[in-house]
Amino acid sequence: MKHGDFTELAKFYVDRPGYSKVALECLKNYVFNMVGEGKVADIGAGTGKLTENLIEIGLRGYAVEPNCAMRAEAAKNPGGGYVWSEGTAEDTGLEDNCVHWVLMGSSFHWADSAKAVREFYRILIPGGFFTAIWNPRDIESSELHKRIEDAVYGELPEMKRVSSGKTVSTEEMKEKLLSGGYFKNILSVEAPHVELMTKERYMNIWKSVNDIQVQAGEEGFRRILHRIEEIIQKYDEIEVPYLSRSWTVQSCKQTMTD
Repeated sequence: MKHGDFTELAKFYVDRPGYSKVALECLKNYVFNMVGEGKVADIGAGTGKLTENLIEIGLRGYAVEPNCAMRAEAAKNPGGGYVWSEGTAEDTGLEDNCVHWVLMGSSFHWADSAKAVREFYRILIPGGFFTAIWNPRDIESSELHKRIEDAVYGELPEMKRVSSGKTVSTEEMKEKLLSGGYFKNILSVEAPHVELMTKERYMNIWKSVNDIQVQAGEEGFRRILHRIEEIIQKYDEIEVPYLSRSWTVQSCKQTMTD
């Protein structure tokens, strides 16, 4: 398995949680108060976890995903009002000035940020917005999840996450989103939420994680899964705390011809 290759993991993505509706509603109100309501684009949409949330809050538009297996999983649960297509953050395949709001859910860290920012500037209307959002576990709020995290690092003491969103900082996002002069006015919004899930679903979420599997290798990752299963054995359901964390910027584009 390679970093960023989700072909073998797509089947587990159905069990991943969505994002905080409080955070998304807040951002929706902020964005559309500024530019008026319009279409959105979910880039790096995966199997459609963020897309589902956007449908739930009444938004329509485009879902763009480079991986065929991920798009195939998304097609099993089609959501209304979204046109799915193959594309990347750096080359979405969407038309100029076609959306009011672009989002990337737990995927901006895989993109070439400089190229992605230019691409989002191109497809956004003048004054449109881009949001990068992540959904890390709020590990410090739960003794159970601190214990699980310790078990993972016990197997992989030198582990480096590509990004779970937990360590992303506003200063880092300013550098990536504002340095090219395409966007301005960075806004950080975060909100906690809790998901109650079966042990099977919880383990499937772990099986969907790419960067840990790559670093642990097949045998090491099997040991990690076994250790987590031992820790959660006595629980009928797992209460998992999450913290949706987002950064939103506004396009500096003045006219449709910029």
